[in-house]
This record gives sequence, C-alpha cells and structure tokens, in this order.
Amino acid sequence: MRTLGSGLVLALIAAVVALAGKPAASPAARAAASKAAPQASAGQMEASAMNTFSSASEVQALLAKAKAERKEGQVLVAEHILSLAPYTVNLEYRPAEGAVAVHEKEAEMVYVIDGGGTLTTGGTVLGEKRTNATNLSGTAIDGGTMRTIAKGDFAIIPEGTPHQFSPANGLLVLMTMHVPRPAGGTQ
Repeated sequence: MRTLGSGLVLALIAAVVALAGKPAASPAARAAASKAAPQASAGQMEASAMNTFSSASEVQALLAKAKAERKEGQVLVAEHILSLAPYTVNLEYRPAEGAVAVHEKEAEMVYVIDGGGTLTTGGTVLGEKRTNATNLSGTAIDGGTMRTIAKGDFAIIPEGTPHQFSPANGLLVLMTMHVPRPAGGTQ
C-alpha cells in the first residue's frame, strides 16, 4: 500500500506542476467570468471539484466496486478517485484488451496499481474513428512500441500519441490522470 500512496502523491505533484505553468487570468478576464457565471459556494466547490485525498482502503473499495459492476464483455470500468479542478484521477479496472485511444488535447499519466500487461504506444491507428471533439479510437496499432507494465510502473503518454492497454491474466488496474497542455504550448 505504501507504493500506492507514493504513486498518488506523485500524481498530485504532477498536477501541481502542470497548474504552476498555467498563466493566471487577467483581472479583466476574471471579472468577465464572474459576471458570466454565478459563483459556487465554498461547500459546492468542495463537493464537486475537490476530493484531494483517498485512503488505500477507499481505493481498494473502488476496485471491488468496479469488479462487481463490470458487465460481461466490458473491457473497462472506471471509478473516480480524486479531483482538483480541472484534473481528475480515476481508477481503471481493465480485465480485457481495450480499444486504441488518442487524446489530442491532453497527456495521460498512468500508474499501475495492480496486475500487469502490455502498453503499446506510438505507431499508426488502424480502424480509426472519432469518439468526440478531442479523442480518437481504433482497433489496433501498427508499428507501435510495446512495453511490459507491472504493478508500481508509471508512464506518461503525450497528447496525440496512440496507446492501447492489454492486460496479462485478466488483471490490469490503473490510476489515470488526463493532463491538459497549459495555455501557451510546451514548457
């Protein structure tokens, strides 16, 4: 469990570093935003946008919930672990190989909580289709780099990079966090 705690701490540090590179809004932009949308109360903000701690036992309970809720043939069950707007950290229970994904506007940070398998990145997406305005999916990757992943491993998948997870022995549990590129491009 100490490894899980270290992983979550590192994930939150990465989020803070990403936020630190984000330029602050000008006073005029803040004033316009406050006129455009009503402000949430501190209680509403806390409930909806901030959940900054999750114990090891809570994460294990989320994993048990994901396993129990999985339907036959479902390749992924996601459960929310943490949030600090605009970031969310999810537990992904992946008992079967999933589709190829490409996130065009955000990187994805991954920590293997349990199990293992293969992470394939790069290459060309086969059977590509658009799933929404900023994401693509596909059926396979041609020419990507395959890496064996196991409990305790970390990966950052840059935005625009095709990637696919294939569990070994039906067990791959990930912590994932999508990280938008800060305004102003690369750092």
